[in-house]
Amino acid sequence: MATDLLLRERKSLIQERLKADGRVLAADLAREFGVSEDTIRRDLREMAAAGLCERVYGGALPLAPMAGSLSQRATLAPERKAALARAAVGFIRPGMTVFLDAGSANLAIAEALEPDLPVTVVTNTPLIAAALMEKAGVELILIGGPLYRAVGAAVGARAQRDAELLRPDLCVLGACGADAEAGLTAFHFEDAAFKRLIASRSRSVLAAITSDKLGTAAPHAVIGIEAVTALVLEADAPEAAIVALGARGADVVLAQEPAR
Repeated sequence: MATDLLLRERKSLIQERLKADGRVLAADLAREFGVSEDTIRRDLREMAAAGLCERVYGGALPLAPMAGSLSQRATLAPERKAALARAAVGFIRPGMTVFLDAGSANLAIAEALEPDLPVTVVTNTPLIAAALMEKAGVELILIGGPLYRAVGAAVGARAQRDAELLRPDLCVLGACGADAEAGLTAFHFEDAAFKRLIASRSRSVLAAITSDKLGTAAPHAVIGIEAVTALVLEADAPEAAIVALGARGADVVLAQEPAR
């Protein structure tokens, strides 16, 4: 009973550390609690299995935020995502072929594109395609197969076969979590596999990340930050996250404050 109590107290304290610091290291926790690193690693594995954190090399991160379907996510903080979109569209130049991956920030980017900008946009996301339908300058390609409702996009075998035929100039990748060490991550296995594939086929990769996703991880790895050409972050992004991400080689760009 005493052992169970100590275990619960230890896990509760680990959760507090995650909330306060955004990351915990097994070695530091072992010293703090006076137990072995193997004990802490077991605690973290059990916490991850219970959905309380995400295990990463050497420790753990908070879970990336989940917020429902793509259409539901699009209604959350739209002014902040619009600010990200205004910064991100500067990377899209005339004549480019751009892949727009599933994501509410990417939907805002589609909405922010100038109607007469002569670009080819490829997407696997019907909501993004719908946002581009009336933009006369945009040549629109929708790749498909069965729609994965949890993602709001086609990410299965048919979509992956289509993606293998592409060579975009720019891939605007969606992500559920972003961390300097864990990289970009996703909640769903097939979505992560599709994202890895389209990123590998693209000449450059951009991701627009809301601040609530920084320093968090989802269960499935997509790509490391070193494979990202540019990251567009919110104006209030923590300085520590900006420095850590930039140290991995990505060009970090801050959006302007959202319009009031």
